[in-house]
Amino acid sequence: MMNAASDDAMGTGADDAMGAGADGPMGSGADGPMGAETVAGGGGGLDTAFFVAWLEEAAGEIARQRDRLTELDAAIGDADHGTNLDRGFSEVLRALRETPPASPAQALMAAGATLIRRVGGASGPLYGSAFRQMGKALDSGEAPGTAVTPAAFAEAFGAGVVAVERLGKAAAGDKTMIDALAPAARALAQTVRDGLGTGEALARAARAAADGARATVPMTARRGRASYLGERSVGHEDPGAASSALIVAALTTAASRTAAG
Repeated sequence: MMNAASDDAMGTGADDAMGAGADGPMGSGADGPMGAETVAGGGGGLDTAFFVAWLEEAAGEIARQRDRLTELDAAIGDADHGTNLDRGFSEVLRALRETPPASPAQALMAAGATLIRRVGGASGPLYGSAFRQMGKALDSGEAPGTAVTPAAFAEAFGAGVVAVERLGKAAAGDKTMIDALAPAARALAQTVRDGLGTGEALARAARAAADGARATVPMTARRGRASYLGERSVGHEDPGAASSALIVAALTTAASRTAAG
């Protein structure tokens, strides 16, 4: 995870770090069709209910895995990752209940703003910036309730990953959350190019994120508090990558839930 060592990257320049992300982990070709399969909305895309469900499922999974995330962080960090994220996502759910979002963009931007305000350390600004940038990328002036195309979501997800890369000054192989998020973004982009259905796209993203998180075990940390350990960070899964994999996996459970509903 990108911990205290990233604090200099998380000052007033956060908004500058959240650009369009066209040159980010997704690469080109994200504008093509993603197939006829839809998840929620019934009109060919991902609606507000899907994004709210995603945040709810992510919050639930982080709560269930809180102790494991904290144990991972205890090995190479400051032993608060699970606790901080659980508290932050609980606040996200509270915010969504108090002010129900009228669009996917509103849901994501509300989540991002809440995480930035409520989660300590680096994970709040990093995850918060990712969700805020996804929301900004989707906020193209459509009327409330308009569903998001899977291709637009893939592009927005990639923009969110770029925000994290820029804010945390991290790259693939640094043993951070990027090692889970960037493969997920590439998997989503590839499904756009291949014309696969939404369910398969989300499942592939989840598998890619999980594989990426596991791949951090043999890495030497080059960013965050874990980087202070040098070679002693080898042999431990990065907690930020692990929590990122949980959040991406929540996309698939949210899809199943909203499709059934």
